[in-house]
Amino acid sequence: MNILGISCFYHDSAAALVRDGMLVAAAEEERFTRIKHDYGFPDQAIAFCLAQAGLQAGDLDYVVYYEKPFLKFERILTTCLQTFPRSYEVFRESMITWLGEKLWVRNIIADRVEVPADRVIAVDHHASHAASAFYPSPFEDAAILTVDGVGEWATATFGEGIGNRISLSGEIRFPHSLGLLYSAFTAYLGFEVNEGEYKVMGMAPYGQPRYVDEVWKLVRLGEDGSFRLNMEYFSFHHSARHTYNRRFVELFGPPRPPGMHFFTAASGYPSYFGAKPPDYEELARRNQHYADVAASIQRVTEEVLLHMARALHRKTGRKRLCMAGGVALNSVANGRILRETPFEELYVQPAAGDGGGAVGAALYACHELLGQPRRFVMEHAYWGKAYGPGETMDWLRAEGIAHEVIGSEDALLDRVVESLVRGEVVGWHQGRFEWGPRALGSRSILADARRADMKDIVNTKIKFREPYRPFAPSVLADAAERYFELPGAARHFPARFMLLVVPVRPEHHDTLPAITHVDGSGRLQTVFRDASPLYYSLIERFGQATGVPVVLNTSFNLKGEPIVNTPANAFNTFSKSDMDLLVLGNTLVRKR
Repeated sequence: MNILGISCFYHDSAAALVRDGMLVAAAEEERFTRIKHDYGFPDQAIAFCLAQAGLQAGDLDYVVYYEKPFLKFERILTTCLQTFPRSYEVFRESMITWLGEKLWVRNIIADRVEVPADRVIAVDHHASHAASAFYPSPFEDAAILTVDGVGEWATATFGEGIGNRISLSGEIRFPHSLGLLYSAFTAYLGFEVNEGEYKVMGMAPYGQPRYVDEVWKLVRLGEDGSFRLNMEYFSFHHSARHTYNRRFVELFGPPRPPGMHFFTAASGYPSYFGAKPPDYEELARRNQHYADVAASIQRVTEEVLLHMARALHRKTGRKRLCMAGGVALNSVANGRILRETPFEELYVQPAAGDGGGAVGAALYACHELLGQPRRFVMEHAYWGKAYGPGETMDWLRAEGIAHEVIGSEDALLDRVVESLVRGEVVGWHQGRFEWGPRALGSRSILADARRADMKDIVNTKIKFREPYRPFAPSVLADAAERYFELPGAARHFPARFMLLVVPVRPEHHDTLPAITHVDGSGRLQTVFRDASPLYYSLIERFGQATGVPVVLNTSFNLKGEPIVNTPANAFNTFSKSDMDLLVLGNTLVRKR
């Protein structure tokens, strides 16, 4: 049974191929097109998935789309009519888009994939999210919580999974949305919606939650775990360009200009911003206000999620929780759910946002619609395309790029560890690229986490990004509890996927200054030998050389670009930055 899952036409288009209940391949379209958050039809991701499985389109039994277009159109049309004439612009743009393309997804899929239309199925958006969380989990039974901006009508769902069946027993409907609440603050703080939410999360530790009472004016909790937004402060339900309104600004003050450099007394003023401006102190004061607002919305978001999770536990009595939807990528909230709710284990798959709906849609059809037994646990994220030594060597030679081929794995690891210990920054390109937004040791930039200056070095020379953005530690799974406050670290799946923020042990703040955030936390990745043998061996070898089996890991891309895919992408990023060493499989490249 071959099932292709597809998500597209909103953001983070993706495709995934499931064969007899086992995931074979999954990739987001942006990795191939180099368009960040590409929302177009995932032609290249589909072609990759079919090639990886050795299939032709005619071999597909079903193609499953991750939401139901007519239900979504109903919501958009109903909302526009309820808020007309303010919604005229949304109505006009929606009619052009929907009547021209989005309503006819089934026919588009049939034509582009070249399958009969009767093999194309649509699955509810939050059912796809729920399936993407529960079916790849290691749990026989679990509570399920999905939270995002909006699907068709639902913005959150509650339920449980048992065996190969999912039951969603409750939902919260648009316009009441925790994801859209967080996105309104993302826009207010000067970041792009659906792109900058993690920047808000990174900014929050530089502030104090001084505006929590003001944020609570925007959202009200229900005793059953639900919540409602006070729509007097928002415009996303009737505007195509604005998520919040004048009353919101009156409550929190003027919005942060998008191009404004962020710095506070705590963050310092990084050298790559240039000379300090004459009004430095006034700008630092203004930024502190925005950091305090970020801390406040982050705190309220966490409290709402905790409220939802506790209510779900009371209803289901389950010990384990599976989460999906874009809000499940809030790794700080995930840490609190593990620490502060009765749930003992949490599973969040690495592409928890809309891209992950491609996997969820395929698995939902496999198990819920076709009744196939569960066989698959997603223990790692390496589901993308790999490039073998032949392809890499052919490209390097064709481009005339000087390189050195290393004859053995031991010699390769020794050379890379020597580079890291010298304080060099390494581009690491190995195997199949990762599924989801995190670099997990296949397409990573690596550095020495023990060096206090390494955060500024990587930001200045490579990432060219905001100074408040934290870097992640990759740590051997069996050493994680030595450095981080995470009991039973090896059993917590979100940590495998860099989706869990936990405290760095106080005695190791000075050991790991480059990855310890201003609030003493770290968004760790636990690395397992069986899931990522070469990356594990590299960190193990680094630990043998330094006594600390932890490396700084950040995504292999420049600011504003998708994570690299091909060796050519990797070399392009390497050449445009001040990285010292590029590792392409068993080949080393240095700048001349």
